[in-house]
Amino acid sequence: MSGPGRLGDLLGIDHPIVQGPFGGGLSSVALAAAVSDGGGLGSYGAHILTPDAITGLVTELKAATTRPFAVNLWVPLEGERSALPDNAAFTAHTERLRSYYDELGVAAPAYEDVEALPAFDDQIDALLAAAPPVISFVMGIPPRRVVDEARGRGIALIGTATTVDEAVALEDAGLDAIVASGSDAGGHRGAFLAPVRESLVGTFSLVPQIADAVTAPVIAAGGIADGRGIRAALTLGADAVQIGTAFLATRESGASDTHKRRLGTPAARTTVLTRLFSGRTARGIPNRFVHEMAAYEDAVPPYPVQNALMQPIRRAAAAQGRSEYTNLWAGQAAALADEGLAAGEYLAHLVKELPRQEVPFGSRGTH
Repeated sequence: MSGPGRLGDLLGIDHPIVQGPFGGGLSSVALAAAVSDGGGLGSYGAHILTPDAITGLVTELKAATTRPFAVNLWVPLEGERSALPDNAAFTAHTERLRSYYDELGVAAPAYEDVEALPAFDDQIDALLAAAPPVISFVMGIPPRRVVDEARGRGIALIGTATTVDEAVALEDAGLDAIVASGSDAGGHRGAFLAPVRESLVGTFSLVPQIADAVTAPVIAAGGIADGRGIRAALTLGADAVQIGTAFLATRESGASDTHKRRLGTPAARTTVLTRLFSGRTARGIPNRFVHEMAAYEDAVPPYPVQNALMQPIRRAAAAQGRSEYTNLWAGQAAALADEGLAAGEYLAHLVKELPRQEVPFGSRGTH
């Protein structure tokens, strides 16, 4: 049910290319602005930011680009934050990681640090007030009041689905466009209607099924890094693609140098799904930490507890160039990434490989 121009007109972009939003400090204003300036949709993952930081972020993005951009938030999973361990269990989880804290020279977090994460309701209120052109969501469906207020403010909303049922639910909730996020995609899995293990549908199986099931524009995500993937996704019914890992490899992204150097290499040909870094399932390149802790995949506490426990380790490892202890998020096309390119240069390469369209993608046409 895709149609040329639908998503371009909805979002005000020139090319059917969305930069995937990265959380945990991997996004940057420079990256989002470069993609938006090039006619795509730049994105910024804001799920760890306080409301005040979100307000400042949107101000920065509006100053950095005059073109549309998206800010992304995680919808909290029901009951997740109330499932905190008691102090004894928290201490046991901490002791499991003690050797890593000691080796990297950092202190373990306190129990109180887990509950200090910003609340989604406060984040979304700040984001709606700041009024970015587009807000995107992963992990679930935003509340009805959010959809209504966004519509009143002229903000386009994008939801993320890992299954057909999730896509239908997002459309029924009134979201404007849907990301079909295949199991090929890097980073955190966004399943919310069924467990992740029951929601692992490959991108090129998922896209045509979602395109048949909804009338909203569909954005294909997962395992796409070049013109071949874009053309395949559009052929299968997508209106656009969302590319994450290959943009993570560009100079403007917030990924560490050690992370970027892994992308586009033979080491990136293998990725795994793991809960070890955050307590939520995510796809990344396996390293020493993943191998050493593999036996505890089902034992680590859920997000946000494991995320808080790992935060000192991840930050110290990135600062020290210790890629064996940090999360190397990557999708299954990570070996196709080209580390070292500027984001605008990479986007220009993709645009050159786009199929010719009899009807311009957006109302402005293509550059």
